[in-house]
Amino acid sequence: MQALLQHKLLLAFSGLIVAGLVWYGLSSPSVVPNLSTTPDIEGSAKADPGIVATLLTLRAVKLDGAIFSGTEFGRLKDFSTEIVSEPVGRTNPFAPLYSPNSSTTQTPVPANR
Repeated sequence: MQALLQHKLLLAFSGLIVAGLVWYGLSSPSVVPNLSTTPDIEGSAKADPGIVATLLTLRAVKLDGAIFSGTEFGRLKDFSTEIVSEPVGRTNPFAPLYSPNSSTTQTPVPANR
């Protein structure tokens, strides 16, 4: 009895959860719309005039490679850093760190470094 008094809040919370589950299970299912019919899309076929104007402007843009042959492009400096190749890891990363059949004993590497 004393344990029930000590855990009143936990019992009340679990009672509310059970009551909610019972209510959800006994409630009538919601109406599911029939998805086999095609909705009327006549109103959604209208396009925004701003989008149409932007698309027509983008269609008129012509790209050529003349910018790459200009002197300004030749004066550009490359500030990128060279990518040094690193040694690759183990062939099988899921294999154990040491083999029990090996002649030398290796200590496993701790997981937290």
